[in-house]
Amino acid sequence: MPMAPHKYIVKRKSGIHGWGIFARIDIPKGTRIIDYVGERITKAESERRGPLLLAYAKKHKQKGAVYIFELNKRYDIDGHVDYNLAKFINHSCDPNSEVDIIRGRIWIIALRDIRQGEEIFYNYGYDDFDDFWEHPCRCGSLRCPGYIMAEHEWGKLKRELKKRLKNP
Repeated sequence: MPMAPHKYIVKRKSGIHGWGIFARIDIPKGTRIIDYVGERITKAESERRGPLLLAYAKKHKQKGAVYIFELNKRYDIDGHVDYNLAKFINHSCDPNSEVDIIRGRIWIIALRDIRQGEEIFYNYGYDDFDDFWEHPCRCGSLRCPGYIMAEHEWGKLKRELKKRLKNP
C-alpha cells in the first residue's frame, strides 16, 4: 500500500545519493519534520543484523547500507521498512536538520528555515574509525572532511588521513 503524501516532505532522486527527501513546503527552523520509524529491536539483534546488512550493501552499491538507528540503551530502530520515508534522508557535513530523541521517538528537526524544494540532510554521526574509509562522503560541502563522520571526530579523522598518506 503506498504511503499518503507527507505534510512537509517528498521523496525524489538526489544528486547526492540515490533517493533523497525534499521540502514540499517551506519548513520553519525548529519544526519536527518527520519521525524515523521502523521495527524496534534489541541491541543484540542490532549487532546480529548490522554485519549482514553491511555485507549486502557491499554487493548492492546503490542500496542504503544500514538503517538501524540507536533509540536508547536497550533498543534500536531498524528503519528498513517500506513505511519509513525518513530512511531516504541523505547525510551532509553541512546539515539543515538534526536528530533528536523525544519521548521514545526519533525526530528529524529543522536546524534552520528550509525552503520549498531544498533537499533535507542531517549528519549521520558515525564515529567508528575501524571502517570509515568504506563510507566516503558525497555531500559536496566545503566543510566536508571526505568521509561520513560525526563532526566532533573530524580532527581525529584528519590526523588519521594524514598518517595514512605518510604510511600507505
